[in-house]
Amino acid sequence: MRDSEFEFIRTLVYDHSRIQLGPDKRELVSARLGKRLRATQLTTIGEYCALLQGPQAEEELSHLIDAISTNHTFFFRENSHFDFVRQQLVPEMEARRAKERWSRFHAWSAACSSGEEPYSLAMTLSECLPSGWPWHIECTDISHKILAKARAAIYKSEVVAKLPPAQVKAYFQRGVGPQEGNYRVRPALQQCLSFHQMNLLVGEPPFREPFQVIFCRNVMIYFDRPTQEELVNKLTRRLVPGGYLLVGHSESLTGIRHSLQMVKPAIYRRPTAA
Repeated sequence: MRDSEFEFIRTLVYDHSRIQLGPDKRELVSARLGKRLRATQLTTIGEYCALLQGPQAEEELSHLIDAISTNHTFFFRENSHFDFVRQQLVPEMEARRAKERWSRFHAWSAACSSGEEPYSLAMTLSECLPSGWPWHIECTDISHKILAKARAAIYKSEVVAKLPPAQVKAYFQRGVGPQEGNYRVRPALQQCLSFHQMNLLVGEPPFREPFQVIFCRNVMIYFDRPTQEELVNKLTRRLVPGGYLLVGHSESLTGIRHSLQMVKPAIYRRPTAA
């Protein structure tokens, strides 16, 4: 890949997703562009760059962002966050529920990828929220392709096998016939989640109700500092006073301007009104 081609792709991806592709990502970009070359039946990256400047650019750009976005995840990744939800966050919100007149517990998985994160949160809430308090999780991602996978809620047996057997039995249906070797999240749990394709940095989310907790993990590592600051402040406005923002353990809000209080590494709280 020529320097000019990498610069063109890097700039295009940044302008449309705010994902920052530094020089260290050149190999990754080249490998993932190989998949798009095969899909578009082109032979060179130069031809692919020309496609992205032609009449089919908008459609192909969506595929490019899908290809570049990193979607590595698994159930209960960074499990301490789910322990925090269970042991501290939910009891705290339950104690405030009547005074705040919250009709339901509202959560947001802001970069839900293929669904393992929000379904992990759904299992957690199903087990620790009082039965009389309805709850719902909004799930968003920039990638159409990965969002379709999350919505389908079907996972390979080797992925589900890492969960405790009792949890698998309670929350998954085992596939038979053509679906042998797959597990699907049970409809009763699926109905507590809604999925939306969106770029976190463009426009406003398609929901108005504020959140007790927002998961936005392992996303900001791909953004430059001004973008991180913009995103954190945008998410903060969506939290109830006293609500929590959870970021990835490899991420930190140090060095950016925000109004959140750090509770512990990777867990931040919006201050309550004075």
